[in-house]
Amino acid sequence: MRRNVEFRSAQQSFVERGLASATKAKRTGNYVSAAAERAQAAIAKAVELLEIFPFSCRKAAGGPGTPFLRELIIPFGGAGYVALFEIEDNRHVTILAVRHQREEDYH
Repeated sequence: MRRNVEFRSAQQSFVERGLASATKAKRTGNYVSAAAERAQAAIAKAVELLEIFPFSCRKAAGGPGTPFLRELIIPFGGAGYVALFEIEDNRHVTILAVRHQREEDYH
């Protein structure tokens, strides 16, 4: 069964800003555009996994200890991204946060 995966509004704008930056960099000939486009593609592909197998991801450490709060590891280059999400019900998954594994506050 496929689930509807939605971004919390702040996270949607994060992903959209990344894509807009990649598009702008591509227009100006900036070499960063290829990496930004690959990162956006990696995140989009990971979201497809959540549509089908959200329970295959690890339980999120800390927090309220609910089995419905989980993290998806998104490999990319030498590090990657981590998407924190909540399984709302049988049909809905909400992505609460997406961050790079090399961010300063990442543990």
